[in-house]
Amino acid sequence: MNELIPTTLTSEVLKEKARSLGADLVGIADGALMDQFPPDPDNPRTPSHITEIDGARVIVLAKRISFATSRLPKWNDQHKFYGDELLISALEELALDLVFWMEDNGAPALLVPYHHVDPLKFTKGQDAQATHPLSAEHAAVEAGLGTLGLNHQLITPEYGPRVILGIVMTSADIEPDKKMADALCLGPECGRCLSACPADAVQHWDRDWVACDKYRSPFGFEFMSDYLTSVLKEPDQAAQIGMLRGMESSEIFQAMLRGSGIITGCRRCADVCPVGGDYEDLLKKWVDEIPEVTPEKLNRLKEMVAAATLPEAYEQQSRWIGNLDAKI
Repeated sequence: MNELIPTTLTSEVLKEKARSLGADLVGIADGALMDQFPPDPDNPRTPSHITEIDGARVIVLAKRISFATSRLPKWNDQHKFYGDELLISALEELALDLVFWMEDNGAPALLVPYHHVDPLKFTKGQDAQATHPLSAEHAAVEAGLGTLGLNHQLITPEYGPRVILGIVMTSADIEPDKKMADALCLGPECGRCLSACPADAVQHWDRDWVACDKYRSPFGFEFMSDYLTSVLKEPDQAAQIGMLRGMESSEIFQAMLRGSGIITGCRRCADVCPVGGDYEDLLKKWVDEIPEVTPEKLNRLKEMVAAATLPEAYEQQSRWIGNLDAKI
């Protein structure tokens, strides 16, 4: 059980320090509430599942994505992958600097590797979703940074979904933030995320995570394990050698050099989301048109809008999506 530790640090001082280190957004979630309300009760990834010592507070850090990369139209543009990977590296350094600063001030803190995934989750026939030790998106909602959207991506008032998140946990007795009550997402009436998704993974207040993973981590663990399995199953040795020297092996090697295409990947839904103070002046001109839209996608959106009741997926995630009445 995570117990609060007395500290002289205040939430204001901690946030000021995080911003001075380079965070664009910072919020503090109550670890006990996150333990009480796991996003997925069947796979309860909560602070206490990581540690029962330093999880009473979850500090969520965010850096905004480069506006220029969002204006690049292709979902698999290497400049996007590489730029996002550099942001993740910068965010991890920022989080580590914050950890040591907190510990210098008598508050033990733990950096949570948000982009670490459990390889057992890729076992075929079971859960193939790339799940992390703690859902940073849900933690960000609890920390007051935003709400979840139609496809369960985090949406912030400042940058919409165009942020990358980092997590630091501590049991220092620092006042947590309150989550937003009303949804920021414009829902299926907008539906731009669904229209733009190359995986067609956006559902009615839900996401086909297995389909999404093939794009958000195109050369990740699942791709590598599936490819190496196919090599092992190849009965002809010459063909095996040819496979190991082929394009797939090259893609894996290139991705592993920096993580581009492994821990970074498609974020087309984030690029086209109209929510956020950055969208109108910095993005709209370049991303307003969505070439991926199809009549089938538009019909699905119409069906969602016309639905008499909200889906079960919304009810399960309503705590983090927020109140939709303000959108009616």
